[in-house]
Amino acid sequence: MKSKEKILVAMSGGIDSSVAAMLLHEEGYEVIGVTMKTWDYSTSGGVRKTTGCCSLDDINDARELAVKMGFHHFILDIRNEFGDYIIDNFVDEYIAGRTPNPCVLCNTHIKWEALLKRADQLGCKYIATGHYAQVRFENDRYIISKGKDTNKDQSYVLWGLTQESLSRTKFPLGGFEKKEIRQMAFDRGFHELAKKSESYEICFVPDNDYRGFLKRKVAGLEEKVAGGNFIDTKGNILGKHEGYPFYTIGQRKGLGLAFGDPRFVVKIIADTNEVVLGTKEDLNCKTVYVNKPNLLKYPVIKGEIEAVSKIRYKDKGANSLLSTLEDGRIKIEFLEEVQGVAPGQSAVFYEGNDLIGGGFIDSSNS
Repeated sequence: MKSKEKILVAMSGGIDSSVAAMLLHEEGYEVIGVTMKTWDYSTSGGVRKTTGCCSLDDINDARELAVKMGFHHFILDIRNEFGDYIIDNFVDEYIAGRTPNPCVLCNTHIKWEALLKRADQLGCKYIATGHYAQVRFENDRYIISKGKDTNKDQSYVLWGLTQESLSRTKFPLGGFEKKEIRQMAFDRGFHELAKKSESYEICFVPDNDYRGFLKRKVAGLEEKVAGGNFIDTKGNILGKHEGYPFYTIGQRKGLGLAFGDPRFVVKIIADTNEVVLGTKEDLNCKTVYVNKPNLLKYPVIKGEIEAVSKIRYKDKGANSLLSTLEDGRIKIEFLEEVQGVAPGQSAVFYEGNDLIGGGFIDSSNS
């Protein structure tokens, strides 16, 4: 680089964002680290696990690394914005009988907005994160593509980002595999960081018990929803459930009922406080409708195009056809049946390694 450019790097204290900051610093950028405080674990009522993120220890780890590397570090308190939007939405979605996607909402509406706002205040041209994804500019569009490490690829949770946000975003880890990132940390003398475990949980549910979290957040929730019926796909009553928000599509264990063959949660009807149980075949679906889509590779979908669509983060994806409906929703027609489509989750579409876009799975199937 001929001249140093300022870049604001989101640092959670974990290995990925730490190495991202290291790489950019070594490339000659004037790195400014920022750790976003999103949640107080003392208010969650759960048990703090070492695999969570954004704890006081994580904040201190991020600050210590910045000091050792010789760049500035700040803490950005976004607890109010995070709580009002992300946590309220999380609760509201479960109460509505849907399965929320808090990481997508947080990236789209909270983290990127907060990062870009602070970047402007500090005179930073770019922002960067430790996501395993890649971004490029092509045909007048900023396009996200999968990270090199297919096991760590995080493009799924980035479908909601705008073209404006992507024009200022860098993903330094996109071209590396996780084992390479750990080796980089080790080679630079950060041996403890190289061995640091990862977080796979929702940051504000550190004990991974979302049912307990809902009970603590919603006064009298159990009394409001307990005693509803399990029913089969024909409407026959099978027994009583503990409350429809405590079940998810595709769930088989923990139903409290015994059958001669496996039964799964195939539908949640919040209005009548009913949970529909069926066979594995009843989870099959070929047509999915997507609300509030955001397109990245193309400004619009014209006619019908081929894509590989994923209906959950760890889904390997399935061949499909995409088309845009008159009401703005996107219709996904899978070539073969998929299982466990959960309203509220994200459906994300790919062309090769490129992210076409994504949206939220509609509760309606029409």
